[in-house]
Amino acid sequence: MSVSLSAILDRSDVPALEALNTALKGLKFKLSVDDAYVPFETSGYLPCTLNGEDGGLNIRFEAAEAYLGQHPQSRSEAGARDTLIALRSGGDPREDVCVLMIAAALAHDFGAIVHDPKKNVLLPAEKLVSQARGKFAELD
Repeated sequence: MSVSLSAILDRSDVPALEALNTALKGLKFKLSVDDAYVPFETSGYLPCTLNGEDGGLNIRFEAAEAYLGQHPQSRSEAGARDTLIALRSGGDPREDVCVLMIAAALAHDFGAIVHDPKKNVLLPAEKLVSQARGKFAELD
């Protein structure tokens, strides 16, 4: 089953590659994002390295307004945040972990609120970190 999460943050807080990888290391995640990551330009599959092996996820950048219109309960939490980073796995457990780790880093270090559109709930940074570590521990 695929994991889909939506990170909503200020456009000015969207991290560059180095800042994102530093945040992932700061959380002690064994994930690094590939050089293909370019904020607002990357769209589609983004390669990553998870614990020395290939991983990745689908990523998309867009304005948050339309998404918040579809999920009005998130609007008050979103405040002035104007950018959506949609993160989705293809169902592979390694991709699921990549989605969770990147979402956790965005929430923890860059002020993103993270919404799970399937469950229609907001996920705090601490819960995302815990879920990412738990899913990582389940990998072979």
